[in-house]
Amino acid sequence: MRLIALAVLGMTTIGMAQQPASSRPVPPPTTDLSDFRRLDLPTPTTIRTGSGNHGSDYWQQRADYVIRATLDTAHRTLTGQERITYTNNSPDTLRFLWLQLDQNLFRSTSRGGLIVPPNSRFGNGRAEGGITITRMDQPALPAAPGRPLQRADSLSYLVNGTMMRVNLSRPLLPRSKVVFDVAWSFPFLDEIDTRMGIEFIDGAYVYEVAQWYPRLAVYDDVRGWNTEQYMGAGEFYLEYGSFDVSLTLPANMIVGATGILRNPEIVLTPTQRARLLKARSSDTTVVIRGKSEIDDPASRPTAATGSLTWRFTADSVRDFAWAAAKHFIWDAARANGGKTLVMSLYPPSADSIWNQSTQYGKTAIERYSTQWHPYPYPVAINVNGREGGMEYPMIVFCHNRVNGPALYSVTDHEFGHTWFPMLVGNNERLYPWMDEGFNTFMNHYNWDKQYPGMFNRRANVDNQVAASLSGDELPIMTPPDRVKDLGGAAYNKPGLGLVILRDQVIGPARFDPAFREFIRRWAYRHPTPADFFRTIEDGVGEDLSWFWRSWFYTTETMDQAVDSVTVKADSSGHVASQIYLRKIGPMPMPVVLDLLMDDGFTRRVTLPVEIWIPGDSYLATIPGPNRVTSVKIDPDKAFPEIRRDNNTWPRSPIDSPKP
Repeated sequence: MRLIALAVLGMTTIGMAQQPASSRPVPPPTTDLSDFRRLDLPTPTTIRTGSGNHGSDYWQQRADYVIRATLDTAHRTLTGQERITYTNNSPDTLRFLWLQLDQNLFRSTSRGGLIVPPNSRFGNGRAEGGITITRMDQPALPAAPGRPLQRADSLSYLVNGTMMRVNLSRPLLPRSKVVFDVAWSFPFLDEIDTRMGIEFIDGAYVYEVAQWYPRLAVYDDVRGWNTEQYMGAGEFYLEYGSFDVSLTLPANMIVGATGILRNPEIVLTPTQRARLLKARSSDTTVVIRGKSEIDDPASRPTAATGSLTWRFTADSVRDFAWAAAKHFIWDAARANGGKTLVMSLYPPSADSIWNQSTQYGKTAIERYSTQWHPYPYPVAINVNGREGGMEYPMIVFCHNRVNGPALYSVTDHEFGHTWFPMLVGNNERLYPWMDEGFNTFMNHYNWDKQYPGMFNRRANVDNQVAASLSGDELPIMTPPDRVKDLGGAAYNKPGLGLVILRDQVIGPARFDPAFREFIRRWAYRHPTPADFFRTIEDGVGEDLSWFWRSWFYTTETMDQAVDSVTVKADSSGHVASQIYLRKIGPMPMPVVLDLLMDDGFTRRVTLPVEIWIPGDSYLATIPGPNRVTSVKIDPDKAFPEIRRDNNTWPRSPIDSPKP
C-alpha cells in the first residue's frame, strides 16, 4: 500500500454537502456555531494574563516548617510539634489562618467516612483515629531595647472536620510574617490505607507516613482560602516553602523521606555512607543495605535498642512524607548524570521484583527530564509498603509486587507526579485532571518506549468509549469527590485528550514546546485551568475553544460517519470522487480518512475540525484521475468513536443498517 499525505485545501472542496446517493438521508445543515465560539474564561488581569502567564502583580503565600516528631512503635502512635512561619505576600490583611488536618478523615463520623464506602480505595476503613491538637500558641517576641520580654500567646482555634481555623492574636498585615507553634499526635491504625498506612510483612511493620502534620491551606488570588474538606478522593493543594524535619525512631529502623539527609554520620554506618557515595556516580544499582544484612547488628550505627533521630531538609517543596522499617532493603543509583540519587526501600519478600525498582525510577526521571522539564530535586525514593500508589515530593509509595511491567507502570506514574503537582502546584482538590490527567498523558509515551506493542492502558481509546457509553460519565471539570468514575474523568479522558491534541490536532512540533512552556511558567506556582488553556493556545498559535469546551466541560460523544461516495465528471471528462461525511455525535474533531483508490493504492486525507463550522455534514472532493473505491474513517482508531459500523464505505453486510 502507498500512503500519501494530502494537503487539505489542495485535495478537498470546502462546502456544504449535497444529498448523497445513499439510502440514509443527511440531516439539514445546522447554523449553530456554538461549538466554535470563544471559550468564556476569567478576565485577564495583571495577576494572571491573557497569554496564560503569571503577571507582574502575581503573588503567592509561603509556609516554612520546622518539625520534630517521634514514632512510638510499641503503641503505634506519632507525636510531633512544629513551628510554622507563614508569609503573607497577598495584598490582604489576614485575621485568621486555615490549616488542614487530613488525619481527621479517619474517624467514623468524618464526611468522607459517611459518603465513601469504608473499604473502597479512598474509604476510611471505619477507623477511629484522627489528630489531637495538644498545643497551639504564638511564641513570644524576643527581648529588645524598649520592648519587654513577652509571654507566648495561646491561640484559639476551631476544628471543622479536616480543616482548622486558627485565630491570630494580631492581624497579619500584607508583606509580613507570623510564627506559631502546633503540637499534635495521632495513632496508626490497621484500617488506614488511604494514601498512607502501615503493613505487617516479613515479621515487621513498614510505616508509610503522609498527611501527618497540620499544614497550611492555600490562600490565593482566585478563591481566597481554599477550604474544601478532605474526603479521600480529592488530593491536595498546598503552599511551597522549606522543611527542616527531625524524626526520632527506634535505632534499628531505616528511614526514607522528602529532602536531603543531614546527619548521615549519626544514623548510617561508614559502610553505608561509602556505598551511597559510590551510588552517586553509578548508573547501575548499588545495594546500600542488602537482605543478608538486615539482622546484622553491624548494619546499624548503634545497638538495636534505643533510638536515633534522622534529620532531613528540603526547600521549594509543598509537602513532606516519609517511610520507615527495620527490615528495609535499600539500594540506589544516579540519574541525570548524578544530579539526582534514585533510591528504593522494600521488605525482603519483594526483593525478586523490587531489585529493579531503582532502574525503573531512573528511567522515568531521565525520560521526563529530557522530554518535558529537568527533574528539580536531589533525591527520588520509591518505597514498597501498604499504599498502592501515591506521590509526594522526592518520595513515592508503590505497593505492586506482581511483575516487572506492573511495577514499572506504577513507578513511572508516581514519579511522573514529581512534575504534576509537585513542581507545578495545581489545585488537585478541585481539578484532579491537572494532576492525574497531565501525568497519564506523559505516562502514555513512556510506556510505549518501555514496552512497544504491549497493551497501553494509559490514555486508552477503548476505555474512553466504554466510559462514554456507561451512563456514569461526568465532565472532566467535576471535582473528584463528586465523580463516580474517577479513573475515567481524572486520568484516562484528560490524558487521552492531550494525546489526541498533540498527535492528531496540533502535532508534536507545536504542542511539545507549548507544554514545556506551561511547566516553565508555573513551576513552584499555582496555575488554574484557564492558565493552562491560554498557555497552550499562546504557544501553538491556535484558538482551541472547541476542544476545551467539548472535551473538558461536557460529556459529548464522537461519532463520524461516511454515508456514500459518488463519482462526478465534468464536460472535459475529468473525474472526481465525492465523499459524503456526517458528524452524528456532537463532539467536533478532525476527520482522518484512508481512501482505497481504483489503482490499488491507499491515500490518507486529514480534514481539519473547521469543516464542521458550517454544519454537521460535509462534502469532500478528491480529484482524479483515480477513483475512490472504499473509505475508512479513523483507520488508526486514535479517536473515541462510539460507533465504528458507520466509519467505512461500502458497508459490509454486518455493518449495513437494518430495515
